[in-house]
Amino acid sequence: MIDLYTAPTPNGHKASVALEELGLAYRVHAVDLGRGEQKSEPYMRLNPNARIPTIVDRDAGDFAVFESGAILMYLAEKTGRLMPADAKGRSLVVQWLMFQMGGIGPMMGQANVFFRYFPEKIQPAIDRYQHECRRLFEVLDRRLADHVWLADEYSIADIANWCWVRTWRWSGVDIEGLAHLRRWMDAMKARPACRRGIEVPFKVESALRDDASAQAFAERARLNVQR
Repeated sequence: MIDLYTAPTPNGHKASVALEELGLAYRVHAVDLGRGEQKSEPYMRLNPNARIPTIVDRDAGDFAVFESGAILMYLAEKTGRLMPADAKGRSLVVQWLMFQMGGIGPMMGQANVFFRYFPEKIQPAIDRYQHECRRLFEVLDRRLADHVWLADEYSIADIANWCWVRTWRWSGVDIEGLAHLRRWMDAMKARPACRRGIEVPFKVESALRDDASAQAFAERARLNVQR
């Protein structure tokens, strides 16, 4: 049994999608970011960085793992799935995982901050991060032009990147003309485990269908950014 401490964000979804794909038994503990639960003393004993997600592997002596990329690697290595065992195959998956960790995630996160959450619209900052996100999307599109998945087989690299890229509208990033990226996103969305994973700890898309609810969501997220 694995305890998953999470919230409905792209990083949180990376862990829940992986757990669903691997068919591992897990208990969900929703962390209320708006109330600052991630900075509580009990939680920070598990995750000193006070972020989500975190897992605790009860079958491994209550071993805690924080940082979403590290969680993906731990789960893949624990089960022997979603990452090849050979050195070259493993390296290929890790390269595309790090592409998300060092590029897609941080750049889309900053696009969200300046495009959605800051009360003052600083257009040069918005342009800078949205343009960089688009450039990174084009890198993915070129890779996917002759690869079904980012590595040779479906892997944690696909999970990590998709959980962020699927939120392109919220970041205000244009995906026009990126046919290979769209094909891959559709293939990911068609996977039952992916659909289940992005509803953990609860579904949020339905709350963003109109301007008023999107504005309320952005306001809550703004409080999280300020914490």
